[in-house]
Amino acid sequence: MIEFLVGNKNAAMTHVHAEDAAAAAGLEAVRRAPSIYDLTIQLLHRRGLAIDKAILDRDVCLPRVASDSVVDAWLSVYRDPARFWELYELAEKLVDFEDYFRRWRFNHVTTVERVIGFKRGTGGTSGVSYLRKMLDVVLFPELWQVRTQL
Repeated sequence: MIEFLVGNKNAAMTHVHAEDAAAAAGLEAVRRAPSIYDLTIQLLHRRGLAIDKAILDRDVCLPRVASDSVVDAWLSVYRDPARFWELYELAEKLVDFEDYFRRWRFNHVTTVERVIGFKRGTGGTSGVSYLRKMLDVVLFPELWQVRTQL
């Protein structure tokens, strides 16, 4: 559920809970709702920053693709933090969250490998190989891309 809340909308992850109707329904509801980052991008738009209409109108059930208009919006925020202080602070909190989440993922894969080796994962995944792929997932790509342009 945390993955869905922060925008990693991998619908296949709901199948693991197919036999638990309440859990599956809860996951599906969160998957169909805007993520924290979707809501953040909408906030950028409401604060007067130009976001492509296709980004604002996209199907929030699907994984996000990085957007130049979102990068440009964050550039405006980072270049004038006094004017956009709340957005700047929000951006930094999202980056902090992703930093901590990446560390948690790394610790998780290391612990799993230590405990079960390369056996099948308890969540129905391939185990360690799946978890290693998850280390490459970027939740808030524009917030990392913007650093290259600053």
